Amino acid sequence: MHRIRSEYTSMQIGAMSRPEGGVSFSVWAPHAERVTLELEAPGRRSVSMQPAGGGVWHAEVRDAGPGARYRYRLDDTEPLPDPVSRYQPEGVHGPSEVVGLLAAPDDAGNRYRGVPLDELVLYELHLGTFTPEGTAEAAIARLDDLVKLGVTAIEIMPVAAFPGERNWGYDGVGLFAVHRAYGGPQGLRKLVAAAHARGLSVFLDVVYNHLGPEGNYLARFGPYFTARYVTPWGEAVNFDGPGSDHVREFFIQNALYWLEVLGFDGLRLDAVEQIYDMSAYPFLSELSDRVAELSERSGRRRYLIAESDLNDARMISPRELHGHAMDAQWCDDFHHAVHAMLTGEREEYYRDFGSLRDLAKAFEDGFVYTGQYSPYRKRRFGNSTAGLSSKRFVVCVQNHDQVGNRMLGERFTQLLSAPQRRLAAATMLFSPFVPMLFMGEEYAEEAPFQYFVHHSDPQLIKAVREGRAQEFAEFHDQGQAPDPQHEDTFRRSRLNWDLREQRGHRELLAFYRDALALRRAHPALGTTARDSTALRTQLRAGESVLMVERGSSRAGVLLLFNYCEEARSVSLPPADTGFVVLLASDDPRYADADAAAHRSKAGAAAAPAGATERAKAGDRLSGGERLTLGPWSALVLETAPETENEPGQATAKER
Repeated sequence: MHRIRSEYTSMQIGAMSRPEGGVSFSVWAPHAERVTLELEAPGRRSVSMQPAGGGVWHAEVRDAGPGARYRYRLDDTEPLPDPVSRYQPEGVHGPSEVVGLLAAPDDAGNRYRGVPLDELVLYELHLGTFTPEGTAEAAIARLDDLVKLGVTAIEIMPVAAFPGERNWGYDGVGLFAVHRAYGGPQGLRKLVAAAHARGLSVFLDVVYNHLGPEGNYLARFGPYFTARYVTPWGEAVNFDGPGSDHVREFFIQNALYWLEVLGFDGLRLDAVEQIYDMSAYPFLSELSDRVAELSERSGRRRYLIAESDLNDARMISPRELHGHAMDAQWCDDFHHAVHAMLTGEREEYYRDFGSLRDLAKAFEDGFVYTGQYSPYRKRRFGNSTAGLSSKRFVVCVQNHDQVGNRMLGERFTQLLSAPQRRLAAATMLFSPFVPMLFMGEEYAEEAPFQYFVHHSDPQLIKAVREGRAQEFAEFHDQGQAPDPQHEDTFRRSRLNWDLREQRGHRELLAFYRDALALRRAHPALGTTARDSTALRTQLRAGESVLMVERGSSRAGVLLLFNYCEEARSVSLPPADTGFVVLLASDDPRYADADAAAHRSKAGAAAAPAGATERAKAGDRLSGGERLTLGPWSALVLETAPETENEPGQATAKER
C-alpha cells in the first residue's frame, strides 16, 4: 500500500470526552493569533487555548463532560461552532455539544463481519421520509421488511448536520455531526446495531466535494477551500494546495469516524469527479489506503463506493495499476440505458441512449461508453472496463438523483406501466452487477421524491426557488416546480407503507421478493457469475428482445427481455436437455392487477394475463423451441438438468 505520513496522520481533533473525566478540546486554526474556548452550558466561562503545533490549538477542561455546549472564538470574532462537532443540538448556527462515548453495539454487532461485496443488494433510503417519524430509531421497525424483501444492505442518504429540519443531506456543513432531527449520533448508532443484528450491512452517503452554503464556517478556521478549481457549488475543497495536509486528514478522519465509531460497513462518496486533486498521491487513493488499513486492523471489511460521472475504470482499478482502488462505483450508464428504452425520453444525457444495443453493452461491460463518441458530451467518453469484476459496479433503475432531479420527482409508478416496472426490476436484479433499489420502488410507491430544503437566510431561499424554477423553465407545460422550501414538498415525499398490501402494489412486491430469492439461490444469477462463467448477449425479434446467456451448460440460465409494447416470438437456442422456466414477469400472480394499475404511462400496453402460448414457471421447453414473450416482459430459463429434479434443484446441489 502506498502511504505518505505527515504530522496530521491519525491526529485527533475535536472535543474528546475522557473515560477518566474531563474533555480535551482541539481545533485547527492556523491563521488565528488567539483562540478561546467559550463554554456556554452548564454555566458560561472562557478558556484560553494553547498552541499545540501545526496550527492546532488545545485545551483540557477537567470539570467538563458530555452535554457541555461550547464554541470557539478566533481572535476577536464572534464565537463559531466546532468544525468537527459531533452534535449540534440547536442547529448548525448554534453551539456544539460534547458527546460521550457512544453505546457499544450489542453482541450480534460485535460478531458482525459484514456482507461480502458480491452478495450486496443495496436499498437506498432517506431517513427523513422513510418513516412518518423521520428518525433513525423509527427506521429500525422497517428493517425486518427489508430482510424479508431480500436486500442485504441499506444505504442511507447523508446525515451530516444541515440547516433547518429537512434536506436531502447534500447541503451538510457539520460533517461529523448527525443531524439532530434524525436522533443524533446515539440514534444512528442504534440503527446500525439493529441492522447488524439482522444481518444487514449499512452504508452511508458522504459528501466530500463541497459543503452547503448556510452554516458553512470552515473557511473561517483555515484554508479548507481553494479558488484554483470551481465546482457547481463554488470554490472546491482544498485537497492539493497549501495547507491541504490538514484538510485531507480532516476528511479522512471523518470517513474513519463513520466507519469505526458509528459502525458503518461502507461509504458512498458523492460526485467524486468534483474532487479536484493534482497531487502525486490523490486524496481518493489515500482514503482507500486508510480504509483498507482499518479493515485489516479490525478484521472486518469496509467498502468505498464512488459516484463518478467519468466512466473511468481507474476509479475502481487496484493501486498497483495506478487506480484509486475504490471497491465499486455507481454505473449510471446502466440506468440510462433502461430508462431511455422504457420511457422514450431523449432529453439531456438520455440522448446518448435509446437502443437495446446499449443495454446489451451494459450487461457485457458495465459502461456503455468506453471511449466512443458521446453526442451529449460532444466528445469521446469513457474507457475500457476489461478485467474488472462485475462486483465493482452498482446498478439501479431508480435512485434519489434520477427521481428527485425530475421537476415533479416522479417515480416509475407514474412513468411506467406495471409490466414495464417488472421488466425494469428483472433487468436490474438479473444483471451481473450489484443491484440497488430506491426506497419504495419494490411496491410501486406513489409518493414522489421531490427536492426539499429548509434554509433560514431569505436571500438563499429566494435563490434556491428561482434556480429550481429556471432549471425547469422549458417544462412549463407540466406546471410549476414544487417550492423546495415549503414543508408540503417534504411531506409529499414520505413513503406510504400501507400501499404494500393494496392491489397493484402487493403483486410488484411479490415479484421483487421472488426475483431476489431466485437471484440469491441460483449460482448463475449472482454478482460473481460474470467473473467465473460466461455471459453472452444477443438481440432478437428485430432488436426488441435482449437474450442473455449466463453460466455454464451445467448451471446456466437464459434471460429474455422483451423491450417492446407488443408480444414477440423468439426461438430458443439449441440445448440437448432443454430448459425449465424459473420466473416469468407476466405470470398471472404478478400480472392479475395490471388492469387496475394506477398512473400507468399513457398509451403503454398492459400485458394480457393468462395467454396460454406463453411460458409459465415450471414449464419445460425444448432447445430450438419457439415461444411468445408478452409485451414488456422478462423470462428466466434454466438449462434443464439431466434428472427430473425440480427446477434449480440440481444446480443447488452442485454448489
